[in-house]
Amino acid sequence: MSEPPTVDIRAHLDAVFRGEAGRILASLIRLLGDFDVAEDAMHDAFNAALQRWPAEGLPANPRAWLISTARFKAIDAIRRRTRFEASQDDIADTLHGGEPAAAAGDDELPDDRLKLIFVCCHPALAPDARAALTLREVCGLTTEEIARAFLTSAPTIAQRIVRAKAKIRDERIPYQVPSRAELPERIGAVLAVVYLLFNEGYSASSGPSLTRAELSAEAIRLGRVLLELLPDPEVIGLVALMLLHESRRAARISAGGELVLLEQQDRSAWNHALIREGVALAERALATRRFGPYTLQAAIAAVHAEAPAPEATDWRQICALYAALLAMQPSPVIELNRAAAIAMHEGPAAGLALIDALVARGELRDYHLAHAARADLFRRLGRRDEARAAYAQAHALAKAEPERRYLEKRVRELS
Repeated sequence: MSEPPTVDIRAHLDAVFRGEAGRILASLIRLLGDFDVAEDAMHDAFNAALQRWPAEGLPANPRAWLISTARFKAIDAIRRRTRFEASQDDIADTLHGGEPAAAAGDDELPDDRLKLIFVCCHPALAPDARAALTLREVCGLTTEEIARAFLTSAPTIAQRIVRAKAKIRDERIPYQVPSRAELPERIGAVLAVVYLLFNEGYSASSGPSLTRAELSAEAIRLGRVLLELLPDPEVIGLVALMLLHESRRAARISAGGELVLLEQQDRSAWNHALIREGVALAERALATRRFGPYTLQAAIAAVHAEAPAPEATDWRQICALYAALLAMQPSPVIELNRAAAIAMHEGPAAGLALIDALVARGELRDYHLAHAARADLFRRLGRRDEARAAYAQAHALAKAEPERRYLEKRVRELS
């Protein structure tokens, strides 16, 4: 043990859980071959740490300690059962002999969390089950948080996750990164999941904090690993997009924890090293002329990042990029973003007409950012009563506390 017991063990353990739980769980799923057994073993290991670390001090490598402890907790649990299948005997024998070496041939990358993402995104699983399972097992969201993100009920999400786990187990879906020959047809679903992970870290769907930096950092790490594995234009574009968004993290929240909108951010606080890297990657992806939606989004983010001041933003170029993105990937959220860009380029009335038509279609009726965008345009047009009502509607739908505080402040200002 490397630290004396005077360390705030509970705070350190909480930090380890936030930063390492996903990677620990991924390793345990590989070792144990079962999602539920791995989850139980991980929680047993954290409970053991809570009991032992205050007396013994922090281990030199907390993540390795927790994986090892969880592995032996699982062995003990298996041995306590009076009946279990022969395959579980094999698991126990393997674990008792130590952690099996990860395959690391030319066609496989020894990264447990990346392997877990490929398992969660296997084509044998239904698309909605892939997303729910990934948010639960890779992002660590609760069933209730996932249900809010999908605008559905928690029992429905729980059923999707249970069915997906059962299919992985029953069909013996391999816990591995596909061969290089298989990667191109599998990479799209994995990129979507990595971006899902990044977005939950960059703008948390609910909770007291606007961001979860550890999730965004892990998504960027995985994106870089994928880039080494397959330097496809869209992989390049996704890494560029994440880096450009991440460059603004420090300026998005005030010292008091309040949300700061893009046009009000202190641009000197942006991470210009990340901007340079992100812009270079975006240009590299665009130069291939085989790019897709992630590269176009990265190009939009690059225009914002390179503007020295809000009034210097090239909104004409952003509108053109959004039009190309919408043609490539039709989506009401992209329509909303394009409408907001048009409002900046052509005036708030033009943007408001587009957003009103979009909301009238019903697709974004429960999306708080659509109502917040309407409210801002009403405010800019001097229509205070309508702005206040739209801000109140957005506040009622928002889940993240910093966003709720910002919207509540807007309502008060207009009152």
